[in-house]
Amino acid sequence: MSDPRMKLVLVTPEIPWNTGAIGRTCVSLNLELILIKPLGFSLDEKSVKRAGTDYWKHVHLSEYDSWQHFLDVRTPPRDSLYFFEETGAQSFYTPDYQPDAYLVFGCESKGLPLPILEGLEDRIFHLPMRNPLVRSLNLANVATTVIYQAMRPYLT
Repeated sequence: MSDPRMKLVLVTPEIPWNTGAIGRTCVSLNLELILIKPLGFSLDEKSVKRAGTDYWKHVHLSEYDSWQHFLDVRTPPRDSLYFFEETGAQSFYTPDYQPDAYLVFGCESKGLPLPILEGLEDRIFHLPMRNPLVRSLNLANVATTVIYQAMRPYLT
């Protein structure tokens, strides 16, 4: 089995410590972190670095000015895109993640913009929750959970 080249994409993240914590997870698993602007914070902020601790300097980080800029430069194949939203019709346990997957998450307050998701309904996944009192989970927690599920075949 080949080594995965998965990437984690945050579209317009708002909370620096979530991005920092996700960056730390990316470092631990050798994943690229892709940030789609605008960001709700400066990457110079102490809170991003604090959440990523001394690992932030090791994050393989790429930034794009917009979703369209990302698509134009990266040209990801449709089947390598996996979007995560609480309204996704399929569980994140369903897919067999491609080794070159782009795991895409939206901002903390609004999720992913609808224009990004249009026509990609079969690529949208959710994390199951048993209690209807909870609408959503923390972005860093969801991203870490998804990353480990997607990389499960590659981890021992």
